[in-house]
Amino acid sequence: MALSVEPPPNYNSLRSWVAVAGAFLALYCTVGFFNAFGVYQEYYASGLLEAYTDSDISWIGSVAIFLLYIGSPVAGILVDKIGPTKLLIIGSIGQLVAIFLSSLCSQYYQLFLSQAVLFGASASLILTPCIAVVSRRMPHRRGLALGIAIGGSSIGGIIWPIMLEQLLYARGVSFGWVQRAVGFTMLPLLAIACLTVVDAGKEQHKSAPSDASPSESEASDGSVTGANSSEPSPEEKPKAKHPIIVMFKNFTFTLLCLGLALTYLGLFTPFFYISTYAVSKGASSSTAFYLISAINASSFFGRVIPGHVADRYGHFNICALSVLGSGIIAFTWTAAYSLPGMIIWSIAYGFTSGAVISLQGACVGKISRPEQQGTALGLLLGTVSVTSLVGTPISGQILLRSGYLGLGIWTGATLLTGGLVLVLARLKLDRKILAVY
Repeated sequence: MALSVEPPPNYNSLRSWVAVAGAFLALYCTVGFFNAFGVYQEYYASGLLEAYTDSDISWIGSVAIFLLYIGSPVAGILVDKIGPTKLLIIGSIGQLVAIFLSSLCSQYYQLFLSQAVLFGASASLILTPCIAVVSRRMPHRRGLALGIAIGGSSIGGIIWPIMLEQLLYARGVSFGWVQRAVGFTMLPLLAIACLTVVDAGKEQHKSAPSDASPSESEASDGSVTGANSSEPSPEEKPKAKHPIIVMFKNFTFTLLCLGLALTYLGLFTPFFYISTYAVSKGASSSTAFYLISAINASSFFGRVIPGHVADRYGHFNICALSVLGSGIIAFTWTAAYSLPGMIIWSIAYGFTSGAVISLQGACVGKISRPEQQGTALGLLLGTVSVTSLVGTPISGQILLRSGYLGLGIWTGATLLTGGLVLVLARLKLDRKILAVY
């Protein structure tokens, strides 16, 4: 049975979709740029950092992703308290400074500090506010709206690799000026995001419908209040629990965090290593770069289409199926040994993995109060930060010892395990297999 799609009271359609567009641009410049790290991986390995192993170089991207997520709990709490605008401004300035500083770098530690530490920490102040604002403004179309907003990262993953490949290889532009071009491209887009990603009014928060089941609402409230019960006196009124304690006492939320943490151990591995895999099979570096664009192009449709379907058939349902589907596809990685096969594989994996990334925020929104969604989202992203940090370097070590076959098995195993935990989270909400959650 499909869910009906009705907007909440006091819903401002134009203003909400403008916020979605601003979030799209912000994620184009943040997570979308992370998705292009495969280009830097290949460029550094063949030139600027050729004395370092693939695993060493991948630490730059992994630490950036780690800081993106580990800073999310703080960013989530702050966006619930002070709103998104100040965080977006600070994060945008920090990200631009990181890009322009990286244009002056020539050593590993310099690139690590600018491209990993400063860029990753700054991006966390952009990612969480954008997702929280979109989730609060669009509770009735949360999957579609978040799919479109997070789809900005997929479009960034298409355009940034092409831009970098053309500048670095086709036109022979120096690394320093390539980074400056990236910074000047991001500048107006981040400025627009700061102006348009504005939170909904408190009236919409209060009147927004709750998605949580009765049992989950009880877990979030900590108590059930009858319709005819009298208001307790100030002396009798229990002290409100901290939102962090409330969320982690919700067993569904805990299972969601665990399942996605396991998923993130292998989720980004193909994004980092698909280009090097193509080169190992005889493809040129320029051709291999376009596989990154292919996987991100497919990821865009994977974030929007399943998000729209999930609004009617359940965010947890579609998210769990997407993780399991990504795991099955990952096991077939090395079966794609020709260029057409690698293109088809990239499109398939991009579609299913894209749904995972967009629906995680929708799942959080389904089991948390509107005024606590920033905190809940931050806790989820903070939980997956550790596994996103170690996942890709572990993949690099597996690649060194077992080749791409072992890498594909590792990726598939982590995704299938995470998917099974997400199935448990979904069954915790309702044991009926066909229930819409």
